[in-house]
Amino acid sequence: MKITTNNGISLSLTEDELKRYNRQILLPSFGEEGQIKLKRSHVLIAGVGGLGSPVSIYLASAGIGRLTLVDSDRVELSNLNRQILHWETNIGERKVFSACDKLKNINSTIKLFPIHEKITEKNIVKLLDGVDLVIDCLDNMETRFILNEGVVILGIPMIHGGIHGLLGEITTIIPGLTPCLECIFQRGYKDKETFPVLGATPGVIATLQVMEAIKLIVGFGKLLIGKMLYVNGEEMEFITVDYQRKKDCKVCGKKDIDIKSNDIISSNYK
Repeated sequence: MKITTNNGISLSLTEDELKRYNRQILLPSFGEEGQIKLKRSHVLIAGVGGLGSPVSIYLASAGIGRLTLVDSDRVELSNLNRQILHWETNIGERKVFSACDKLKNINSTIKLFPIHEKITEKNIVKLLDGVDLVIDCLDNMETRFILNEGVVILGIPMIHGGIHGLLGEITTIIPGLTPCLECIFQRGYKDKETFPVLGATPGVIATLQVMEAIKLIVGFGKLLIGKMLYVNGEEMEFITVDYQRKKDCKVCGKKDIDIKSNDIISSNYK
């Protein structure tokens, strides 16, 4: 007997899925139960560029049941040194559709939801409806702060990643438990419209984001909660810095916040 959720996602694995995901199912801390948790989860990827491209590829390959891709940009020639989901033939196309065309050929069993919109204060709550986890793959702080407020309000975990040149950073945010982005970064920071980046840098940070996402959803290993991992690719240095939640934070310090009520994530980290 096959049981399904309200979203039509099966609570069991097919024979093909057991073959496809065999190597990760072999992990002692993962198993079939972990694969089913991935299959039932809904992840939103904010930004389908340098970070969002490899994040999308590896989450799709791992068997995340539903992926929502949000980006308002179109593919440009200058994107192609790092945004590996987009090819020369896609220049001028909307990034979310260019990405979904590739992802459905990587894994046809997952559900893809492309949204060609800019994340704003007006649409953030609607965009996050029904989402279990958010991956921050954005390239500007203004939109990141909006995303941060949305996940805090709704109690949805978020994995932040950022890059510049050969430098990168990553942290896992669980509202009510860890500092939010507002606790770590100062408002008013002005992003440069164009900044340098070596294509391999977002690749490194993105794969770390995916590793964090899978551990969080399945419920094993240690996460970067209350910690920021800084990566210096030029010196090949990895440094972890602890951060504390600010009691007077204008976003997460207002009140106690419960993690979004779902048995995929909250049972592991509440």
